[in-house]
Amino acid sequence: MLARPSLSIGLRLLAACLAVMAATAHAALPIEHWSRPDGAEVFFVESRAVPIIDAQIDFDAGSRREPAPMAGLASVTAGMLDKGVRADGNAPPMNEDALDDAWADLGAQFGAGAGNDRFSFTLRSLADPALLARAAALAARQIGEPSFPDAVWTTERQRIAAALREAETRPGTRAARLYDKAVFGQHPYGSETTEASLQAITTAAMREFHARLRPCGAKISIVGALDRSQADQLASALLSRLKAQACAPLPAVPRVQPLALAQDIRQPFKSAQAHVYIGQPGIARADPDYFALTVGNYILGGGGFVSRLTQQVREQRGLSYSVYSSFDPALDAGAFTIGLQTRPDQAAQAVGVVREVLATFVADGPTEAELKAAKDNLVGGFPLRLDSNAKLVGNVANIAWNHLPLDYLDTWTARVEAVGVADIRAAFQRVLQPERMVTVVVGGAS
Repeated sequence: MLARPSLSIGLRLLAACLAVMAATAHAALPIEHWSRPDGAEVFFVESRAVPIIDAQIDFDAGSRREPAPMAGLASVTAGMLDKGVRADGNAPPMNEDALDDAWADLGAQFGAGAGNDRFSFTLRSLADPALLARAAALAARQIGEPSFPDAVWTTERQRIAAALREAETRPGTRAARLYDKAVFGQHPYGSETTEASLQAITTAAMREFHARLRPCGAKISIVGALDRSQADQLASALLSRLKAQACAPLPAVPRVQPLALAQDIRQPFKSAQAHVYIGQPGIARADPDYFALTVGNYILGGGGFVSRLTQQVREQRGLSYSVYSSFDPALDAGAFTIGLQTRPDQAAQAVGVVREVLATFVADGPTEAELKAAKDNLVGGFPLRLDSNAKLVGNVANIAWNHLPLDYLDTWTARVEAVGVADIRAAFQRVLQPERMVTVVVGGAS
């Protein structure tokens, strides 16, 4: 997906990247926001530390917007965007090799991808006006004029189908698929790309899905050595090949439903390690207890070697090399997950220990000492979240996508510091029900 930079321009880009790693964190840089006449929203941070521009464009066109029989449509559509662009006026068509060469000549990087919620484009270029203009023009063609060649899709479909078959030979993949299905049921967050759904996807379906991308639905995040006027010109250039039409409200997506009962799924598999997932639907990003749950999860299983799960499962009992817990908040409730790998004959014991640690944590919350250590680590590590333009644009895009306040980065540490033991205990008791979770264990010979 990312083009190869040519040597001379690539060295300049590398030097700039190394320089930005040494740059001061950007927490105090203000975020400017405005709406364009075409309806797109722009979120911009002017950063002159290095001569680089990073941009991300997000649309509400992730996998939750796919037709059910075409699971995988969003991701394969994104994957086909670097396979060629069609002719337009005096601009000739370009195939994948021509696009690779063009990006290499520019020393720039462009990509497209799709998750559950978002369909996204990213661009990184030197800020040199001539190079940036050419990079924006090329990106605009890939964003707005993909050719979706049938012959290439036929080959790609075979490649992806083979990858799916190979993935099914791995216990971790099998466990993850069983887990997603059990946690999300029929909700699109649990949809799975299969060989049957790939067969249902055609290039015509990709064109129809891609046609939903309109400037009025775009959220554009830009960080770099530009002023506001130049940032607006860049936003205009990037969207210039999309149809400028009004956006009708998108249909509502069904909500993620809480689990009614616990599920215990065990599947034999000839493997040296059993793969274990325990969890349930968690929270949406807009949840008011986001900070309490973030800090609490660091203590429970997000803090690596200092977490309770690691102490109990790995350090005290030697049941696993690693164990973690995580929330995956999205527009709707993403999963709360505890994951580990263990020897198959130890799986039942490991599951029992995890359940006990989780139930105790939900009932009692953390200690004051655990809370202080978690806050010190999270606050102390905060600058590392912003120590490059690439990380900063990701944070700005997160703010844009989730409707967070523009001073979110400036208030982040204060909101972490404000979390108390009672806040964590109340939040975990409201959100998690240890007695109604999904447990998936895949591993051990049949």
